[in-house]
Amino acid sequence: MAASKDPRPCSIADTLALVGEKYSLLVLREVSLGNGRFDQLVRNIGAPRDILAARLKRLVDAGILTKKMYNERPQRYEYLPTAAAWELYPVLMTLMAWGDRHLRDHGDRPMVIEHACGNDLVPVMTCSACGDAVHHSDVTAHPQAPGWTVSGPAPTAA
Repeated sequence: MAASKDPRPCSIADTLALVGEKYSLLVLREVSLGNGRFDQLVRNIGAPRDILAARLKRLVDAGILTKKMYNERPQRYEYLPTAAAWELYPVLMTLMAWGDRHLRDHGDRPMVIEHACGNDLVPVMTCSACGDAVHHSDVTAHPQAPGWTVSGPAPTAA
């Protein structure tokens, strides 16, 4: 029985290939806060200009950001979130909440996000069908990629 030499087909891996590069999620943080101009991004993220330019191009090419000219001479662009970027917003909020809980001293949060109800946002994953909070013990994985099981590649006949 020969096992597959390719890694498991995975949407997480595919997404990380696009937005998992250093600075990409920080770009999304900044544009979600309304800071989409290049100089703002450089200052607020601390990324080298050449690397930031490459990340922005990749995010624009992928349809996660769009760019809008705000100055003709010299040409200057503002980067704006697309619908695809806004779909990543819960990921950003969950990462921030995890970091606040596990990487910071209690009460030492660098930013607080307030929900429209007036309370601090604490993101919770919920099931879109029933509305219940989702915990790891509540879910069952069903691999859809041919030749794969939960534990790895399915054995093949010799």
